[in-house]
Amino acid sequence: MKKLVAEFIGTLWLVLGGCGSAVLAAGYPELGIGFVGVAMAFGLTVLTMVYAIGHISGCHLNPAVSIGLWVGGRFDKKELLPYIIAQVLGGISGAGLLYIIASGKAGFELNGFASNGYGAHSPDGYSMIAALVMEVVMTFMFLIVILGATHSKAPKGFAGLAIGLGLTLIHLISIPVTNTSVNPARSTSQAIFNGGWALDQLWLFWVAPIVGAALAGIVYKFISPEE
Repeated sequence: MKKLVAEFIGTLWLVLGGCGSAVLAAGYPELGIGFVGVAMAFGLTVLTMVYAIGHISGCHLNPAVSIGLWVGGRFDKKELLPYIIAQVLGGISGAGLLYIIASGKAGFELNGFASNGYGAHSPDGYSMIAALVMEVVMTFMFLIVILGATHSKAPKGFAGLAIGLGLTLIHLISIPVTNTSVNPARSTSQAIFNGGWALDQLWLFWVAPIVGAALAGIVYKFISPEE
């Protein structure tokens, strides 16, 4: 139970910090943090949680990460579904807090609410295929970083930095294409509040990250040194 509570809190923080920066601060009149600031915010949420709860739950915060670690032989199958449920509930709770805060401003409109999308709902109009490829590749690389940084032969104490900076880089690359998911819980949290097109397109932001993560688990098992 402690692990699940940690995953709930960590995913809540990821959504509140990362999506919150996009909703509240990215386009702030003339002093907004922009794409770079949002990318850094997502990376910082993961970096901080790695050191806060990594020793409790492993700090997955992401159904795709849990699946990738399971495929890679680093996670017990019996814990997979409870972790995913805790992550999704944590993400929705984070989005709920964000909605309460954001709607406290006069004239508030959802305007996508940091949802992920493709086609007309891609930040820069990228197609479904482009979005699919981007999400698979970015999640694949994210899991390679995670599996490598947490390997028994990796330098100790630096996993959080590698993982947090890796997620920052992923956002710098992919925000214009999909608004960056690589995390089904993060995507679900925003789609539930936005509704409409965001729910219609949510399937891609479950399928692509899971495929990318599973492929990374298989590949890393092949290339990694023995534990």
